[in-house]
Amino acid sequence: MTRYLATAILLLAGATACSAAGTAERLAGFPRGHVMLVTAAQRCLLLDVWFATTEAQRSRGLMYVDELGEFEGMYFAYREPALITMWMKNTVLSLDMLFVDADGRIARIAAATKPWSDDLIRSGGPVVGVLEVNARFAATWGVAPGDRLEVLPLAGR
Repeated sequence: MTRYLATAILLLAGATACSAAGTAERLAGFPRGHVMLVTAAQRCLLLDVWFATTEAQRSRGLMYVDELGEFEGMYFAYREPALITMWMKNTVLSLDMLFVDADGRIARIAAATKPWSDDLIRSGGPVVGVLEVNARFAATWGVAPGDRLEVLPLAGR
C-alpha cells in the first residue's frame, strides 16, 4: 500500500491547489482530512476532503459551494450502517455520490447528480458513508462499485 500512497500523493500534488477562498469560507468549521480510493485496477486516488460528521454538517453539506478541485470532496460519516437518503437542494455543483458500506467498499454510485434538485438519492442498502466528488470523477478515474475507500487517520490523532 505504501507504493500506492506515494502515487496518490503525487496525483494530489499535481492536482489543482485547494479550492477558492469562497469554498474554504463556506466550509469553515468542517474538519479536513484525506480518504483514499483503491480501484480494482489497483489505482490509488488520494482526496482532500471535508468531513460532515454531525447532523448539522450533514444537513449543510456542499450547499452553495461553487468549486471543488479535482481531488477534493466531502465525506459524510455515519456511526452505524443505515439506509441513507441524500438530495441536491441548494447544491450548485453536479456531483458523483459514492455510497460506502461497512466494509469500506463502494456499494453504489449516483453519477452526475442534478444541481438544485429536491429529488431523493438513495443508498440502495445500508452504508456508513457517502463521498461526494465532482460529477464524472468516478468515470474519469475508473472508480466502480466494489472498489475500496479508506479514511486516513489525521496526523497527531
